[in-house]
Amino acid sequence: MGKDYSTLEKIIGYKTWSDKKKIDELLRIDCDMYTNLGIESTSKDRAEVKKTSKYIYRAIQKMDPIVGKSLLFYAD
Repeated sequence: MGKDYSTLEKIIGYKTWSDKKKIDELLRIDCDMYTNLGIESTSKDRAEVKKTSKYIYRAIQKMDPIVGKSLLFYAD
């Protein structure tokens, strides 16, 4: 259910994209993951999405410490 980490790493590593564009795309992916969770999703699926989401927030924190820290604080 969670996003493939290689895709996330590829987005984070883009040299031609601005940090804002990277953050926007990572947040879009995060939103998409949570949107696709449904009533039939298992607890394992939910845990995987949460794990991937925290990975995304840590990557965002490296690009924009204030936004990333806020996201991580409110994630739980």
